[in-house]
Amino acid sequence: MCSACGYPEAPGHWTEAGAANMAERLRSRFRRADILERVLKPYGLNVHDGGLVPGIQISNQFGNQTIVRDLAEVWALAEQWTGSPVDPLDPRFTTSTEKDS
Repeated sequence: MCSACGYPEAPGHWTEAGAANMAERLRSRFRRADILERVLKPYGLNVHDGGLVPGIQISNQFGNQTIVRDLAEVWALAEQWTGSPVDPLDPRFTTSTEKDS
C-alpha cells in the first residue's frame, strides 16, 4: 500500500509488459506520462508521474488535482473535467507524438 495515496502497489500497465527490470518500467511510465501531457495540454490539463506513487497525477488550471490508477481513468477524468470527449487517437495528437517513437 502506498503511504502517500493509499492505493495498493500497482502490478504494472500492459504497456510495460516487455520491461526487464524496474529501471525500464520507470522509463515506460515516464514516457507514457510525457505523451499524456502532450495530448491533454490543449484541454488545459497537466499530467505528472513522478514514479513514486502508483498512478498518474492529473491537474487543471483551476487547482483541481487527483491521482488516477490507469489510462481508462485518465480519459474518464479528462472528459469529466473538460465537459467534452477527449479522443487520444485524434490525428493532431498521433502525428505530434510519432516523432518520438
